[in-house]
Amino acid sequence: MAGAVTHDPPPAAGGRQGGPLIVTEDTDLLDDLLRLCAAAGATPEVHHGVPQRRGSWEAAPLVLVGDDAARRVRGAVHRRGVVLVGRDQDDSGVWRRAVEIGAEHVLMLPDGEQWLVDRIADVAEGVGRPALTVGVIGGRGGAGASTLACALAVTSAREGLRTLLVDADPLGGGLDVLLGGETAEGLRWPAFASSRGRVGGGALEESLPELHSLRVLSWDRGDRIAVPPQAVRAVLAAARRRGGTVVVDLPRRIDDGVAEVLTQLDVGVLVVPAELRAVAAAGRVASAVGMVLRDLRVAVRGPYSPGLDDREVARLLGLPLAGEVPLEPGLLRPDQGTTPPGGAPRGPLARFCKGFWERALVEAGAP
Repeated sequence: MAGAVTHDPPPAAGGRQGGPLIVTEDTDLLDDLLRLCAAAGATPEVHHGVPQRRGSWEAAPLVLVGDDAARRVRGAVHRRGVVLVGRDQDDSGVWRRAVEIGAEHVLMLPDGEQWLVDRIADVAEGVGRPALTVGVIGGRGGAGASTLACALAVTSAREGLRTLLVDADPLGGGLDVLLGGETAEGLRWPAFASSRGRVGGGALEESLPELHSLRVLSWDRGDRIAVPPQAVRAVLAAARRRGGTVVVDLPRRIDDGVAEVLTQLDVGVLVVPAELRAVAAAGRVASAVGMVLRDLRVAVRGPYSPGLDDREVARLLGLPLAGEVPLEPGLLRPDQGTTPPGGAPRGPLARFCKGFWERALVEAGAP
């Protein structure tokens, strides 16, 4: 059980901040807290009361106060990021003691263990603003969604943002191939199939292939074509915690794993060729995706059939217009070129992607 008392979470800075401060004399509770810190990859500082060393109490990114120590820290300066930890679910006085020490949360073990591991790992990783996460999906087969996803990721990385490109389509042939990195060292999706709970954001990033200044999570050439939803949830959550941008290339079929991805997207882009049949097919895709994702926009790709333009396609689908995806040499067969999609900074596709990011980042309130 975890309950809120006051305040918002403390602001986090970039980079690793170190482990939490633990204050308790309860050896059993201390053993549990040390175990949870280890699970979160953090090394704590342990004291029986308020630390004598000046600044330790104030500077710790998170303070875990055992219920046994609440009276001993009552006189300490009230600060953000204090959690009162106990075991007695029936002790109503714990809330009064939490208010006395200025605790933000009251947490009871063992029920609150996963919440606490996540919170410890967040402060250890120095988690700040989550990544702006964009999913790209084709309105029909061959719409160019994978190409646009790669171009968005390449452009984001070129603008200096930490960028992760995620291939959520196991039948798409692999985005690492599209980027010319099928032989690059690093893990692919099958390696994360058994992931449960929390995945470390830094460890995830370092384990993936690096191509064109971005990290890529793609599929290998093995037989596995699915990853359990809980593994998808853990991996995407880790990717988002690192900040920057995450771009996901989505399949047109919606299974449990894809549904997990959709719940973590900030923006969806539906790529639709300007043809009546493609618009009809895209309407079905939009209906399915829209059940989970609120912000879905349409990007229209020419050439245009008679009577259609980008605004008319958006009107027919009832979606806001993200823009017209421009044609450029190599767009239809990017695997035949030496430059990845969006790799030419002054090319029309790169300019489209740069404009998309500028608008999306402003909308998201990113600095």
